[in-house]
Amino acid sequence: MKTRTLVLATAALALMTISCKNEAVVVAENPLLAEWNTPFGVPPFDQIEVDHYAPAFKAAMAIHEEEIEAIVNNPEEPTFENTILALDNAGELLGKVANTFFLVASADTNEQMQKVEAKVSPLMSAHSDKIMMNDALFQRVKKVYEGRHKAGLDELQLRLTEQTYKDFVRSGANLSEEQKEELAKINSELSLATVEFARNLLAASAEFEMVLDKEEELEGLPMSVRNAAKEAAEEAGHKGKYLFNLSKPSMLPFLTYAKNRELRQRLYEGYLNKCNLDDKNDNKEVINTIINLRTRKANLLGFPSHAHFVLDNVMAKTPENVYALLDEIWEPALNTAKEELEEMKELARRDFNPDEFASWDWWYYAEKVRKQRYNLDEQALRPYFSLENVRLGIFGLCNRLYGITFSPVKVPVYNKECTAYQVLEADGSTLGVVIFDFFPRPGKSFGAWCGSYVDMAIKYGKRVNPVVTVVCNFTRPSGSTPALLTIDETETFFHEFGHALHSLFAQVPYKGLLGVERDFVELPSQIMENWATEPEVLKTYAVHYQTGAVIPNHLVKRLQKSDKFNQGFITTELLAASLSDMDIHTRTTTEPLDVNAFEREVLNERRGLIEEIAPRYRYPYFSHIFDGGYSAGYYSYTWAEVLDKDAYQAFVETGNLFDRKTAQRFRKLLESGGTKDGMTLYKEFRGAEPSRVPLMVARGFVEQ
Repeated sequence: MKTRTLVLATAALALMTISCKNEAVVVAENPLLAEWNTPFGVPPFDQIEVDHYAPAFKAAMAIHEEEIEAIVNNPEEPTFENTILALDNAGELLGKVANTFFLVASADTNEQMQKVEAKVSPLMSAHSDKIMMNDALFQRVKKVYEGRHKAGLDELQLRLTEQTYKDFVRSGANLSEEQKEELAKINSELSLATVEFARNLLAASAEFEMVLDKEEELEGLPMSVRNAAKEAAEEAGHKGKYLFNLSKPSMLPFLTYAKNRELRQRLYEGYLNKCNLDDKNDNKEVINTIINLRTRKANLLGFPSHAHFVLDNVMAKTPENVYALLDEIWEPALNTAKEELEEMKELARRDFNPDEFASWDWWYYAEKVRKQRYNLDEQALRPYFSLENVRLGIFGLCNRLYGITFSPVKVPVYNKECTAYQVLEADGSTLGVVIFDFFPRPGKSFGAWCGSYVDMAIKYGKRVNPVVTVVCNFTRPSGSTPALLTIDETETFFHEFGHALHSLFAQVPYKGLLGVERDFVELPSQIMENWATEPEVLKTYAVHYQTGAVIPNHLVKRLQKSDKFNQGFITTELLAASLSDMDIHTRTTTEPLDVNAFEREVLNERRGLIEEIAPRYRYPYFSHIFDGGYSAGYYSYTWAEVLDKDAYQAFVETGNLFDRKTAQRFRKLLESGGTKDGMTLYKEFRGAEPSRVPLMVARGFVEQ
């Protein structure tokens, strides 16, 4: 999941005028600022125009500043209620504006939106710094913190006080005035650099096109892939031709089935060299800027590197703990990948010298091995995995585990392709709303993610139901054929819906305790993937879109037998990206870096990554770590997999994968947010610390 760091913000004021830099903003005329009288409190997308965003940010920041000043100027002694709680409640309106803008900017951007993002990002950074480096405010927070054990606070009040104090310290509250000024400048420059990185990546991805017009160039491609490419070409003005781009629904099928090796190379090298061509979209200098600024910021705050700073606030705690996990898995994963390579080379021998086997050959020959070993053709599976059936399967699973149901609703959306569902508890009460946005299009970032337009909150004693969004880039429908998902896309849907459940289930009294550690955040999503291909679950949703036939037992068995297939490659490319992230963020120097040479040194030369495998993301397009909130954190997917595989065993051990008692205990973990440390919550659910054995078994690196 890709995430953005959004400034959480409180206070919806209707029918008032605020002056921001001599610019009058009438709240009632800006739909972002007026009360959202929409179904279920979703953003009023049908009224919002791009021109509304910048004034809304300015007005909401002004309101937030007034709320902060009221806390600072309170003549009473600092208490939990008049300082910590007041601070937690402040900024609601800004949070709603920021959530709405940044989520739409990821899913449906354009040149106007990008200009707004470039303008408001440094403003938001400066606004946050102004609050977190406000010494008078910090002194009030500090006084409550220092007297917390004698103030009669309950467990959650105590935790919120401690978390608030820690957030201030990590934001520079203890620095000198000169250091604060330097940190504020660094934060402003960082916000601009990350926006530039994202803008370059979006532009480079959009510019690459491989247009084909000869039938022989399409040899090996299934008709569904050809039809999708033909429709894409027509939309792009290449009538009668076939267009392939760098989005996964376009690229991966071509790499998997296209017989033409030169074209596979052209497409994959286009992907590998995104933002790395020394042109206007090149990101290498931007990366240097970001790394330099992050290192300087960490040093200012007393840490030797950005990774040390980041990890101090999550479950892993130190780079050494992260490396210990990644290194333990690296060798068995790489050795397995080498074995997989040798098997593919035997097949490649018929087509070319196997010593010339390259990264763009892996998907093609892996698919041949899968067919040969398991008699399993992904194209034969896809008719059973229509998007609609997968959605129904996820809804059905959630009902069996948690008793919740889903009902389609009509609400304002930012793009006509979006659909929405009301989520209902067993007693019929509303739990929240989820908005789906499934298909790639111009102006939409690649990948898949989940976010909240409206966060769960307790307001005036009542629960504010969350409005959650799940955004993906799945294979589009083609003609009369519905969207048919691959197994990977199916698991992605299950994964992102796990994130949605985490937001929907939240029952946290304070905004400051809503979030969890970043290396805990993937547990709710990744555990959902375990059910996706369980035979009993498959039988509920894997139904042929034409015949209505349930997936036959022989295909289910083949699917199960192949569940560890190609795991060496999958794990190695994942770990390679995780290690390259850690390596670049544990640097303690601010000296300029040759990005490509550094990547080769840490992966190929130091760790022996073979040439036939590229890391899942190379630095110039590694969005997760340079503009997506996962810097020094991509390891989180592996860290959380230790948790999710161990947690799934709790269901397995009952003999019932849908055991309601176990599901309710897991739901309690999801409801808890950050009210306790992640490991504490996990041990309360599982009764012990997680074992790494289930992960190693699932990946096929040790025998069960």
